[in-house]
Amino acid sequence: MRIEKVLFHTRFRDLAFNALEVLLELQKAGLQEVVLTYVIPREEVAFVPYGGYLKDAAEQMEEVARLRFEQWQEFISSKGLRSKVRIETGTLNAKILAVAEEEKVDLIVTGRKKRSAFEKVYVGSHVLDILRRSVRPVLMGKYMVQYEWAGEVLTRVNDHIFDRPLLATDWSKPSENALELIKSFKGLAGKVLVVHNIGAKISKGLDVTALRAIEDESKRRLDDYCGRIEEAGLSAESYLSVGKTTLEILRQSREQKATMIVMGRTGKDWLQEYWLGGVSHRVAEVSELPVLLVP
Repeated sequence: MRIEKVLFHTRFRDLAFNALEVLLELQKAGLQEVVLTYVIPREEVAFVPYGGYLKDAAEQMEEVARLRFEQWQEFISSKGLRSKVRIETGTLNAKILAVAEEEKVDLIVTGRKKRSAFEKVYVGSHVLDILRRSVRPVLMGKYMVQYEWAGEVLTRVNDHIFDRPLLATDWSKPSENALELIKSFKGLAGKVLVVHNIGAKISKGLDVTALRAIEDESKRRLDDYCGRIEEAGLSAESYLSVGKTTLEILRQSREQKATMIVMGRTGKDWLQEYWLGGVSHRVAEVSELPVLLVP
């Protein structure tokens, strides 16, 4: 699994171009083309009373986006990469997913919700919806974020996100797919951190013998993952933990100085996951790192 063609969705918020620059590091792993995508929300150019359409407003927004993209395309071209512009009007998520399908991209990249002083999450509902619905890997970029850790408010700039990726696995098929994707980071990643957590619900009530048996099996599987990564020409280290999975993934990502988190999309019943959320979506929501989810 290689990432050769990427859909980069933007709303032209602060630091959007910086996030694009970071993404282009994928060229070292085979990136060839970027599809620059901007969606004009239908509600911004429609007037409800008569179901009408503000054509002039839509054309103006389209022209502004096109001018910005021209500058971005010049930069992309200077790196020896191809680019294409898609400016659409409609329902945001539906259009992003439709463009991804039409263009046959290998990865969708979208940004987090702009965070206010009162919010405690990093993404909006539309991004989580994309993460849940996409049949393609989705990278939620977070170029600059503020977050709380150990009682302090810290600021982080995610400018070399592929240097030290953390692969959080639950041994599911999506986790296997995430492993295959991360193997394509040869020449891009310095070291891959492979993490598995034995959930609190699983470990609760187990005696020492039963818990050690689970630990031994988990370590064996971690060694297998690391071996497969090293066979692909990358360096790998494994870490095993016990506790609440989301919190443990966050802790490991910080203590091991990860630069991004890669996960398979949580393997739950789709309807239950959509309404209640899964571990992968919760990590994507609260981590200060970019999160790559693989279906």
